[in-house]
Amino acid sequence: MDGHLIVLLSIAAVWLAAGIVADGLPRLDRARALRRRSGWVLALSVAGVGLTMTVLAAGLTSAGDTLVDRAAGQLTLVAVPALAVSAWTVRRVRRLRAGAGAFAAAPETPAPYGLRASAAHPLVGLPVQVTALATVPGLLRAAGLDLSAGNGFTGVALTLGGLAVLAIGIRHGLRHSRLAERTLPTGPALTASPAVVGSLHV
Repeated sequence: MDGHLIVLLSIAAVWLAAGIVADGLPRLDRARALRRRSGWVLALSVAGVGLTMTVLAAGLTSAGDTLVDRAAGQLTLVAVPALAVSAWTVRRVRRLRAGAGAFAAAPETPAPYGLRASAAHPLVGLPVQVTALATVPGLLRAAGLDLSAGNGFTGVALTLGGLAVLAIGIRHGLRHSRLAERTLPTGPALTASPAVVGSLHV
């Protein structure tokens, strides 16, 4: 196996793991578990951004044809969603982890629906999962598949990728809305104090 393919596989594995863990955050109904898993997402996201940007920077500053140069050439599509992760996801997950920590004194403390809705926000899971998806074309090219061949494959791949991103975004949006609705006041005693409900949102 070529060295640059190993580098790409390592980066893709980090992003895939971050995407899987982030996807499961809204299903956690205990504050301590939510705090722990959000810490994993934070660590994996920071590691993914660090690895991606390090390889890209090394490739830009190198004038040779090393394995890092070849790996960097396959990561250009990953750069934009990785920057979105660093700008939006990392900040939100850090706040989510801090919010869950406030409720995590006891192992069985339920996670408020406000925190779970924040965990389901599209800007938490979507950028990470799109970044993981963006590693696929580079992996395929590094494995020897010519995506620029004039057989219509590129158009089909772009269409499928766009549909996948759209489906992921819609899924996150629906799940966020469903959990956010559960934080709304349902009785007359709560309707006069929306600040109580809003304070649960991260």
